[in-house]
Amino acid sequence: MTRQERAKQFMAFDAMKGLSEALRDREERHSRVDRHDISDEAIEANCRVISVLTRGMRVRMEYYRAFHDIVVEGRITEVSIPFKFLRLDGEKVLFEDIYDIKIIDI
Repeated sequence: MTRQERAKQFMAFDAMKGLSEALRDREERHSRVDRHDISDEAIEANCRVISVLTRGMRVRMEYYRAFHDIVVEGRITEVSIPFKFLRLDGEKVLFEDIYDIKIIDI
C-alpha cells in the first residue's frame, strides 16, 4: 500500500454530510439586521467627503450590504457621482447604503 493510499484511511469523515453548511446558513440568517435610518446631518457629512474622494484614497467606511452592517477600511478604486456609487477595493457600494465614511490617508 502506497503512502497516499494509507493517508486516505485517516482523512476526515463527514458523517452528517451538509450539516456544517446548514449551520453556517442558519447562523447567517440569524445575524441579519434591517437597514437603519441615516440623519440628514450624516448624509450631508457623507456627501462632503464623497465629493472630494479620488482613486487611491484610504477610507474607513460603515455601510449596509445584504442584511448586514459592515465596517471596513480600504482604498477607493472608483467614484461615480452620476451613478451614485463608489468602489472600495473593487467592491461596489451605493451612496445610499453608506452610514459613515472618513478619509484616513490621501
